[in-house]
Amino acid sequence: MQMVKIGSQNIDANIFLAPMSGCTDLPCRLISRDYGAKFCFYEMIDAHSLIYKSVKGDSEYFKTTHNDWPIAGQLLGADEETMLKAAKIFLSLRKLSFLDINAACPVKKVIKKKAGATLLKNPTQLNKIIKTLATKLDLPITVKLRIGYTKADNKEIVKIAKDCQKHGASAIFIHGRTQKQGYSGEVNYQAIAAVKEAVNIPVFGSGNIFTPELAKKMLDETGCDGIMVARGALGNPWIFRGIEQYLQTGTVLPAPSREERLKAMRIHLNYILQYKHPKNMIGFLRKIAIWYTKSFPNASKMRQEIGEMKSVEELITTLIR
Repeated sequence: MQMVKIGSQNIDANIFLAPMSGCTDLPCRLISRDYGAKFCFYEMIDAHSLIYKSVKGDSEYFKTTHNDWPIAGQLLGADEETMLKAAKIFLSLRKLSFLDINAACPVKKVIKKKAGATLLKNPTQLNKIIKTLATKLDLPITVKLRIGYTKADNKEIVKIAKDCQKHGASAIFIHGRTQKQGYSGEVNYQAIAAVKEAVNIPVFGSGNIFTPELAKKMLDETGCDGIMVARGALGNPWIFRGIEQYLQTGTVLPAPSREERLKAMRIHLNYILQYKHPKNMIGFLRKIAIWYTKSFPNASKMRQEIGEMKSVEELITTLIR
């Protein structure tokens, strides 16, 4: 674990829990912090949802606690004025270490809005967003990229990254796949390394960080300053402690036992009951329970049983108590 400087902020960690819509809510962040995560993001949020109040200041999205710190936010949007207005609302509600601009999300509904990874095809617009936020807000602005839209092009992504730095980005987070790849296929470490070599601001690599060994591979092959753990943390919060141990000593911690997995699952489910009130509570609890049991012996049978639980009371009685 190393300190990294992002703009004016000195952060005592370089392994971050990534912003994931529908996943990295307060319960997910708390269980991750319990097991070693030292820096987290709020869930990715659409700028329009803040401006038009489909997500309000008292919503579950903004729930936090005194130990849910340090933390950053990530905004999704397609134009500078909308992003600035939303950013001001965000900052009026919560203190952030820095604010990230999402130019990486590959999903279709985001692409249709000309946001997320679409900005890779319109770097002039991306630069306008970065410059507007960096000059008009009193905190560091960072940007999340992919290595390309339909194909990897080191020359093009290096140019985009250098322009991000030029227009005020204090750090770059980069996923080693294209928009077309989504979350499948090989991670292109060479493209991330090219970006790292081209800029003078911190670069964080992401993609396929499911084990401590893959975390080290990302750092070794790219030379990046840190990493973001995304799907690898879902139902696997001890990955943070495992990565830190492996990077410091070269030793791999023993895989958590069934009992340890069940303990973490129960803590996570209790956090949900304490802090979250989704419309479909049983469905949400089932989803989280399935995260933790996917690697169990006879996992398919257990997951089927979880999926058939009809009430919160049944799930609590069976899995939590």
